[in-house]
Amino acid sequence: MLLVKLFKENVMKKGLIFLAVLVLLIAGGAWYMLSGAGDFIRAQIEQQGSKYLGTSVSLAKVDLALTDGRMTLSALQVKNPQGFSDEDAFSVDSITLDLGEVLSEPYVVQTVSINAPVFLYEVDAAGKGNLIALKNNLQANLPKTKDQPAPKNGANPLVIVENVTVSKVRLKFNFEKLPTGELDIDKKAYEVTLPTFNAGPIGQPKGMPADQVGVAVVNAMLDNVIATAKAEAKKRLVAEAKRKAKEKLDEKKDELVDKAKDKLKGLFNKD
Repeated sequence: MLLVKLFKENVMKKGLIFLAVLVLLIAGGAWYMLSGAGDFIRAQIEQQGSKYLGTSVSLAKVDLALTDGRMTLSALQVKNPQGFSDEDAFSVDSITLDLGEVLSEPYVVQTVSINAPVFLYEVDAAGKGNLIALKNNLQANLPKTKDQPAPKNGANPLVIVENVTVSKVRLKFNFEKLPTGELDIDKKAYEVTLPTFNAGPIGQPKGMPADQVGVAVVNAMLDNVIATAKAEAKKRLVAEAKRKAKEKLDEKKDELVDKAKDKLKGLFNKD
């Protein structure tokens, strides 16, 4: 019971996404003593994730394979922040963490594998993006370093994540609320598939305090997706603008041809 109490008091107060997972892995085989560890971690990720992201976070289950140094989170869902649609801002099929060196600090997580995430890049009438709002919520809700007491020894260990791989990424766009003026875009909702990308390493070379690792992973992932979404949206809008311009040019050309025909007809019909 002392182990459980220390875990709750020294770790879960910090409450960032992935923090519970990282510290659980660091604790190693001792966690066989904790009945219902998966449910406990799931509940903490939902509670603390919702607090820091400023929106509802849900997780279906946590599977522990501590003899293999592995943990898998299944069916993570993060709702859109306030001011956007009721859809998920992003969801993830599974997140797997593989443990590396845990004999001394900095502790090492070899790989965080984020599999089959679906991101929604939604823009409101003012041009504000939901993923940017989500990232801003995360930054705004983080405790300020200067307001935090110095951590006790062992309460906030240093961690390195060697690699964060994000694969099978689907990116959905929704510009339905964005006014586009004369451009009059026909298709404002569409989807693209992104190539696998890396959002790490995190904390190299000396390690990062465990309560900052979750933020770094989420930020790195959102930064990559937001940059890609903006580039893709710009490319699509430019292509649409060119198409519309060509349509108008063709219409103008046809109009001029018709006028020329009428003029010629008038000239040749003169007595």
